[in-house]
Amino acid sequence: MADGEQRSTVRPLRPAAPPDGGAGPVPRPRRDTTPARAGGPEAEPKTQPAEPKTEPPAPKTELVDPKATPVEPKTESAEPDATSAGGEAASADKTAAGRRRRVPFAHAVRMPPPRQLAVGAARATRAWSRRPSGRTTLPGLFLLALVAATATAGAVLVPAAVRKPQPVAVDATRNAPVQGVPQAGVVPGAPVGPGATGLPGTVGPTGTAVPGGTPTGPVAPTPGRPADALAAWAQQVSATTGIPPVAMQAYGYAELVLAQTNRSCQLSWTTLAAIGYVESRHGSANKATLRPDGVAAPEIVGAPLDGQGGRSRILDTDQGQLDHDPVYDKALGPMQFIPSTWQEIGADADNDDVKNPHDIDDAALAAGRYLCKGGRNMTIPGDWWGAILSYNDVRRYAQDVFNKADEYGRLSGT
Repeated sequence: MADGEQRSTVRPLRPAAPPDGGAGPVPRPRRDTTPARAGGPEAEPKTQPAEPKTEPPAPKTELVDPKATPVEPKTESAEPDATSAGGEAASADKTAAGRRRRVPFAHAVRMPPPRQLAVGAARATRAWSRRPSGRTTLPGLFLLALVAATATAGAVLVPAAVRKPQPVAVDATRNAPVQGVPQAGVVPGAPVGPGATGLPGTVGPTGTAVPGGTPTGPVAPTPGRPADALAAWAQQVSATTGIPPVAMQAYGYAELVLAQTNRSCQLSWTTLAAIGYVESRHGSANKATLRPDGVAAPEIVGAPLDGQGGRSRILDTDQGQLDHDPVYDKALGPMQFIPSTWQEIGADADNDDVKNPHDIDDAALAAGRYLCKGGRNMTIPGDWWGAILSYNDVRRYAQDVFNKADEYGRLSGT
């Protein structure tokens, strides 16, 4: 009621303000459990004095302590319609009770433990860096970390960036695909299966050769020239290839020795025979002939290596002792060794205690050792072409050796 008259709708009164000078929150009125009818004689005296107190103190209700329990919007003057007034009060109680309590953000949100550790470490590092000890130590730590990172990156990236060295023949193939060295994957005289190794044979206890065999032990020493043990085999192969029997014995014997002393090289006699043909036509250049002991007569001596006519320029390295030229070097013998190379790789294959570049036995074995240098495997195309180009770094030369070795392999069936 607002004017002392009864109305059909009863509204809950606003919470009463505390009296002047009062302390603490407004006390909550007890709920009257005694039902009362609307318009009863006891309702009017309680509602009329409530109107002048509810309107003026309305603004003060906002200043009530927020931590206190909110005052329920109920008064004793709502007894005329106890049923409706009790329903309104109950809904107000539920609304007030359903509100969440507001908590400061810092206490409501919790950072994950790893993030807390990172933030704490960052703050501690920043505080330490401002101290005198931190100012002197922190730059050193950064420098150490930079050096460690650089070393790690170098260990990972540098090996991947450095390409493995490739044989010379690979580059030669790319530069001259038609007229130069053939493509990789082709090796003249390479083994094609069991029993087709290209080896001249095994020297048996009696000094006879077994064609097509594989060496199983050291070459049996024989009186005189050891290569004579391959005479029968050399005669057969010479008839099909046109290679002189004396030269054929030297090439086959060199392959046998290398098969026992440098088994991983797997050099075929066809390669040695091809080099002997290209260099001196098997010891017949300059009208020379091979004697039965394998020595070329007269000696085969090349032109001076003075840089003229497409020749290399190589100054004297033996004081003219082998080539009789104190100014420039000259290639010597059936396999055409220059003096400095012969002094390094020369061999004695005929047991005469002399390393003679004009003896085809010594020269063929020395050429085989030279081709097998550096751990080469002559059945691998890259190693084969690299070996031939190291012998003479001319693409046309390597191509001629390949063609002749392939021809000898086809003619001999090896």
